[in-house]
Amino acid sequence: MSTDADGTSPVNAPRPPVEILRYTAFTHDPAGGNPAGVVLDARGLDDATMLAVAAQVGYSETAFVTSRDGTDRRFGVRYFSPLAEVAFCGHATVALAVALAERTGPGEIVLDTAAGEIPVATVAQDGAVAATLTSVATRSRPAESTELDAALQALGWAADDLDPTLPPHVAFGGNDHLVLAAATRARLASLDYDFEGLAEVMRRHDWTTLQLVWRESPERFHARDPFPVGGVVEDPATGAAAAAFGGYLRTLGLVTAPTRISIRQGEDMGRPSDLLIDVDPRSTRTRVTGQAVPIG
Repeated sequence: MSTDADGTSPVNAPRPPVEILRYTAFTHDPAGGNPAGVVLDARGLDDATMLAVAAQVGYSETAFVTSRDGTDRRFGVRYFSPLAEVAFCGHATVALAVALAERTGPGEIVLDTAAGEIPVATVAQDGAVAATLTSVATRSRPAESTELDAALQALGWAADDLDPTLPPHVAFGGNDHLVLAAATRARLASLDYDFEGLAEVMRRHDWTTLQLVWRESPERFHARDPFPVGGVVEDPATGAAAAAFGGYLRTLGLVTAPTRISIRQGEDMGRPSDLLIDVDPRSTRTRVTGQAVPIG
């Protein structure tokens, strides 16, 4: 067996088993929410190993803690889908924060991600732990006609399926998401799209998900998020898209005072999820809140 230059450690020694935790985020029910893998100690794992672990877990994302400071209050984090690394993932952030709070106590932590610094606050409430992440600065711009036409074709939607009062935008909250507002709840409920066709459109424009929404009221929305670029037909809860959606509402001038918006997602796929976003017109950042519970 080969050894390192100093003769002290085998180069080809097998890696120790990776401890993988499984949580579901944006719910208090293990049967709801969006499942995420959590690896609390990924120091020393290379990219290929993290991608292989994420593929093995099979959830839309797995969070890997790649570094930590001496106080256990600041962590380096990377996120992998079964197919690729993503810069930021909201539901895996909530899952990770809750897992850490259950082991080290609730409070404030900071995550260093590829998208930027993400502060997260955790609190214990009613026997569970809730996490609130503060996104990176959000932004939103009108979708170009070529972007919109290609997305609608892959979705099998027509232009008159859209709500004319909520224009299509590309919104950013750590990743880019195409935001399309359905004119009716029935249109949102009926989702049967061209998986490979939409994935190709999304790769071309570097979108992480499509955020399809329907407005029940000014402060309550329903959402569905196709995620074919991650190898997943649909995401049950998408914290990064929720953060981006906060920026979308702010850009459109639909939030004129600090407001809490509720987003119901995952209902049509049998994994109901509840995301809360706090949007302040004076800030470009969105606060996203949800619970997470262990599964498996």
